[in-house]
Amino acid sequence: MAKLRIAGTWVGVIDLELENWTVAMLREEVAKRSNAQRPDSINLISAGKVLKDGDGSQNLTQLGIRNNAKILATRVSVDEGKSLEQELMAEEERSRRLARVKAAATALSKRHVDGSLPIEDFNIELENQGGQKVQLGTETDQRAVMMGLMLHENAKNLLARQLYKDALEVLTMGEEAFSLCDPKVLEFIDNVPILQIDMVWCYFLLRDISWLSVAGIRLEKAREGLERCHGKDFSRVRLLQAGCQPELALHMRLELLEGVVAYHNGQLDKSKKALTSAQAKFSQLQVPDEALSHVMSMGFKERDARRALRLNNQDIGRAVDFLFEEKAKRKQKREDDIWHKIEIMELKQYGVTPLKKAVNVEKLKELVAIGFEKKLAAEALRRNENDFQKALDDLTNPETNSAIQLDIESRKRKREQRAVNARIEELVSMGFDRSRVVAVVQAGETMEQTMSRLLPEVDPLLAFDANSSGNPASEASNLNPDSVEGPLTADEERDVEMEDELARDIGKADALSDYDIEVTKEGEAIQEYLALLASTDSKEALSSC
Repeated sequence: MAKLRIAGTWVGVIDLELENWTVAMLREEVAKRSNAQRPDSINLISAGKVLKDGDGSQNLTQLGIRNNAKILATRVSVDEGKSLEQELMAEEERSRRLARVKAAATALSKRHVDGSLPIEDFNIELENQGGQKVQLGTETDQRAVMMGLMLHENAKNLLARQLYKDALEVLTMGEEAFSLCDPKVLEFIDNVPILQIDMVWCYFLLRDISWLSVAGIRLEKAREGLERCHGKDFSRVRLLQAGCQPELALHMRLELLEGVVAYHNGQLDKSKKALTSAQAKFSQLQVPDEALSHVMSMGFKERDARRALRLNNQDIGRAVDFLFEEKAKRKQKREDDIWHKIEIMELKQYGVTPLKKAVNVEKLKELVAIGFEKKLAAEALRRNENDFQKALDDLTNPETNSAIQLDIESRKRKREQRAVNARIEELVSMGFDRSRVVAVVQAGETMEQTMSRLLPEVDPLLAFDANSSGNPASEASNLNPDSVEGPLTADEERDVEMEDELARDIGKADALSDYDIEVTKEGEAIQEYLALLASTDSKEALSSC
């Protein structure tokens, strides 16, 4: 027999056989001696480790418990234990989700910058505030900026849902992504300083005073970045936005946060100056009911009307013009998206280059403009890794041109044969005789004609499958049949759900999204800290009397 010395909820010695007792048995014995109604309310701790029941097969000796060992027994609320477990599970799920966000942003930015053929039916491209596509630095820079932008948009979505802790984590990822880019490239975009402001806004919403020192540094960088991009008098951003004043709410939030940081650092005069300026901007952003009603009477939704008035300094005429322009831009974007999808579908027909890249659309257009047939030009570019001159040389050389045409015809026949084979397998799976199916299908008839000739002999019990779309052979006939240098295949580890979420966040954004701020919380914060300053002034006045 061995002895275990118990302390805590119950104090005493228990005689037992270490080889025959498990943690569950010991827990139950301690619960009985301490008058605990439920054994699961007892925690047992040995050598600083909580003893777990496990699968119940291990005895105390196997767990390292020796004769005369000391065991601390504590009693916990069962509900509290469950709550802690749920909290841990929630934290694990949150960590997994954040890891998925980062992995999806990394995968998307890589695929949509390095020339790979998009697996999706969309293509993500960098644009400036005027909506024109831009190339920023090297491919590495492009990927870094694209990843940073995607993470920033996702974080703003989390902020809107009041998931401030998650938003801060994603913003930190976005900051890391931007840090991989050449600093000189980042000087031309205001996304980085806006991200810095959003990070400090998260600190404020979390009411986490521990971030105070770093918050001041971030705000200094943000102000420098905005002045570099917008100009000290905002002239640059207003020129880009055709006289629109989108920056007001963003600068109001910046000044509010500068005032909050200054207050907690004891710089009361600096705090009052910043908060007073923020309050003046907040007043400018308040939309008069009459103006809002007037714009809404023209058929615009309240949110859109309010946004337009804020961005245009409450000028009704300019706000209405802005709304019509935005409507036209959205229509154009929808049309552009349709053409992009058609273009991507067409590119998938051409296959991929030896390095698994898509055929370059712009170079393809150049060759077609010269007079070459499109499929022929695409194949020449595909073979030559999108090298325009080499593709042109192949097309103008009679021998290589002929070889390319023969290759295209050969692949076309293979594609048609695969489609025939898929149709045969589909019909055989419905219960038709294979030899008869082969004869009918190879006659080249349509699916309807084939079915009308075969149906009299089909087993009635199988006939209901004739229109089934769940047969693998049926689905196979819709796959990209070209296997030139290997067909495009999606990575099995691709996180479609998360990538689609990031794509939706980006898709909803426009040139003014970063400036479109609902300022209610900011207004409340301004009043709160001005009141604190007033209270401090009153105390100082009383102490001086």
